[in-house]
Amino acid sequence: MVGPKKIVVTGIGATTPLGGTAPESWQALLAGASGTRTMQHEWVEKYQVPVNFAAEALVRPEEVMERVELKRLDPSAQFALIAAREAWADAGVEDFDPDRLLVDWATGIGGVWTLLDAWDVLRERGPRRVMPMTVPMIMPNSPAAAVSMNLNARAGARTVVSACASSTESLANAYDHLQQGLADIVITGGSESCIHPITVSSFAAMHALSTRADDPARASRPYDRDRDGFVMGEGAAALILETEEHATARGAKIYAEVAGGGITSDSYHITAPDPEGLGATRATKLALEQAGLSTSDIVHVNAHATSTGVGDIAEYKALRAIFGDHLDSVAVSATKASTGHLLGGTGALEAMFTVLALRDRIAPPTINLENQDPDIVLDVVTSPRELPAGDLAAVSNSFGFGGHNAVVAFKSV
Repeated sequence: MVGPKKIVVTGIGATTPLGGTAPESWQALLAGASGTRTMQHEWVEKYQVPVNFAAEALVRPEEVMERVELKRLDPSAQFALIAAREAWADAGVEDFDPDRLLVDWATGIGGVWTLLDAWDVLRERGPRRVMPMTVPMIMPNSPAAAVSMNLNARAGARTVVSACASSTESLANAYDHLQQGLADIVITGGSESCIHPITVSSFAAMHALSTRADDPARASRPYDRDRDGFVMGEGAAALILETEEHATARGAKIYAEVAGGGITSDSYHITAPDPEGLGATRATKLALEQAGLSTSDIVHVNAHATSTGVGDIAEYKALRAIFGDHLDSVAVSATKASTGHLLGGTGALEAMFTVLALRDRIAPPTINLENQDPDIVLDVVTSPRELPAGDLAAVSNSFGFGGHNAVVAFKSV
């Protein structure tokens, strides 16, 4: 019987609140930078938006894309294309069969800017002035379609929409699709651009957002006793996945191995996680089983850790349930402290950070942790920390509204 294929990461790309590329974002993360800033938009004052700061992408799409592309893509698809192009170039693929190239992409909300701008146009100028491209731009599958068409991927352009678990779920799906032989190469990732007065106001109304307006850079503080909510972020991250056989045959560099994934649902509440983290625990167990790893193999966790009161506690309970006493020896990083929360794009970005942590053998820091919650007994990395020698394994967690849980396991190479 033929065993599972080895799936590897051969390219990465990103545009984030920390930088316009993957290397820039990684270096800023290691330096302890914060991507959270006071927003400079007229609509903040116009609508008296209750939270006036966010982690907006540092490099705007108009700085790196042609105007004709910008006009035909919602910002969520613009960010997707920027990250996917970087990852594709990084992978160095020169000769490929388009029928064997697949896109597994994700978003949490989709083209909210296009939809609401079109509504404004309709109300103020009438139906004849609504752009004919509005529907293709607001579709949640627009980012996947844009990446597929731009990079000539014809094996499929699949879209996952599962809130903040979206792009981790896409990554797990990409692993499965390569195992099933549906493609030789998969472009996977996620993107989000919904820092809009409606979404900011909605999250604020449910008391999910931090209100630390006097010091935005220190607002996102996972695990801190004084955390008061998450910070909205935007951007995208992309990873190129291949079978090891395919990557080796073309002489590709390999960052890390994607060893397995686990997906579950809480069936508990539309916004709150299961307070005991039961679904998250099962997702981690599934990921480790598929990866052929034991809990003692894990040296690093990139946690979901949004900086909300109930979310951080529930994830901690899940980690403690699955890892037991070994959790005290696991280096935990909560990188949303630096990047904010990219919603549907966050899993891909944190997976990329996990891959780079294994490549560089360094766990990135969690900034803004001043008084750790005594109910969260974790070894939180607060300055860049060297990881052990030898073979390494790590997991990246993502959990979303609706009770979605997705976990992916990685191994060093």
